[in-house]
Amino acid sequence: MASGTPGKAQGVSAAGRLGLAAAALLVGLLSAALSVGAAGDFDATVNLESGRLSGRIAGDMRIFLGIPYAQPPTGDLRWKAPGPPRPWEGVRDATAFGPACAQTGPLENGSSEDCLTLNVWTPLSARSEKLPVMVWIHGGGFTFGASSQPEYEGSELARQGVVVVTVNYRLGPLGFLVHPGLMAESEAGGGGNYGLLDQIEALRWVRRNIAACGGDPDNVTIFGQSAGSRSVSLLTLSPLAAGLFKRAIAQSGGPIIGSEYLSPAFNGDMAAVSAMGRLLGERLGCADKPDELACMRSKSAMEVLQATATETSIFKDGLFFAPVFDGTTLPRDPAAALNDATKPHVPMIVGSTGNEGTTYLRGESGLTTARYEAFLKARFGEKWPDALAMFPARGDGDVPRAIDAFITVAVNAQPARYEARSLERAGSEAWLYRFTRRPKTARALEMGAFHGVDLAYVFGNMKQSDGYEQADRDLSRQMMAYWVNFARTGNPNGPGLVEWPTHTSATDLNLNFADHVWVEQHLYNKQCDFIGRVSRFRLEREVPKPYTKPRGSP
Repeated sequence: MASGTPGKAQGVSAAGRLGLAAAALLVGLLSAALSVGAAGDFDATVNLESGRLSGRIAGDMRIFLGIPYAQPPTGDLRWKAPGPPRPWEGVRDATAFGPACAQTGPLENGSSEDCLTLNVWTPLSARSEKLPVMVWIHGGGFTFGASSQPEYEGSELARQGVVVVTVNYRLGPLGFLVHPGLMAESEAGGGGNYGLLDQIEALRWVRRNIAACGGDPDNVTIFGQSAGSRSVSLLTLSPLAAGLFKRAIAQSGGPIIGSEYLSPAFNGDMAAVSAMGRLLGERLGCADKPDELACMRSKSAMEVLQATATETSIFKDGLFFAPVFDGTTLPRDPAAALNDATKPHVPMIVGSTGNEGTTYLRGESGLTTARYEAFLKARFGEKWPDALAMFPARGDGDVPRAIDAFITVAVNAQPARYEARSLERAGSEAWLYRFTRRPKTARALEMGAFHGVDLAYVFGNMKQSDGYEQADRDLSRQMMAYWVNFARTGNPNGPGLVEWPTHTSATDLNLNFADHVWVEQHLYNKQCDFIGRVSRFRLEREVPKPYTKPRGSP
């Protein structure tokens, strides 16, 4: 009995010691976790000109989401140029995307007129060095889309050694309304390009703030796809954006040139878009009001969008609001501006995909030769037989392929080639490409190298479950390397990559991102030449000879 009692007491004591040890271990782990959390919170906090911002750390990446770069364009600020964001007190949370700019389609984060935010992905290593900055402008026909779309998640691209920024900008009639009243309000006499002015304001924000996030404000590259690509090309021509970036990448879309073949209303013409602005005022019941603009500004964003009823189908003509050549934000003659060797031009990567048109044909039925002819007549007038000869369809079954080829060339490949040749004439450099790889994803199996197929490769966002293979991941690494090399040095070439020659009219070379990367020549030349001859922008007029540096110049 006596010996058993001490043994029991010893057992309780051992258990107690184990409990104390476990408790001590738990306290230690909690303390370590709290310490790491505190350090992480500190590392993910930056001081901007408008206030302190707290993001989050995800592995080797710092991420800041939903950062205001301008004042909300609401109330009296609707249809006005953006101004810098208002300062805030305390630490602003930056761990969630802001809403998309107002649009009618369903979006995960919703949409709002208060939408002028951007997002930043920056490697932890950027705390000790200033990395090149790549600013992404999303697509969506200037009507829909957002910087928060999953395909634009910037971590993998930033991991290659850059700071990635994605930007929201005003869309549709809220971003590109032209109206006589607005032109009267503008001191410079322009108007309608509020979405582009948003993009420019975002670039100004980058210049003032990106160093706090590890980026080099003097080494900024803008890049975008579709309407984002057109925005990029337009920003290279805008006097208001001069000096805000050093390089540009335009994926599937030039500076409006070519867009008129997508929709006749998509042509940048001030008079045509101004007429649509007046019609919108009538639809909103404001045309006969003493102050028409005040009436239009009193309507909700959704009322404005519903009155617009924008149609994005290539077979329908409706109110369509997009950038205009106003002589202020943009030059009145984009072709002349592209070829003006007296103005500075930034080097560019420009290109398109192999099946640009299939996206626009998705869901369309009844594609007969008669409908195709009507489609061409709306775009070429009396020259439509020439267009039909260039993009033939001998029977109804040929129509989808013919429209796909037409949109691929007229809307995307020809504007890219023209832009590359214009840069050559103006004394700058361009690298031309096309993307023809068809991954085994459901969408690519249906539509080929469709409009936007290259996004997964440029951002490195691809899952095996989606149908991507090792060959796709290898191609993605190569594309990211070209894009990042270009952002870093102004030349996309680097070790281990197929040499990508600059595009010249004499050699007429481009890079093909296919099952393997290779250099090809004479991309759609016959069709591109035809589109150049008939374009409303007079692309084939006499242009200056290629720029030659004066002897002895640096």
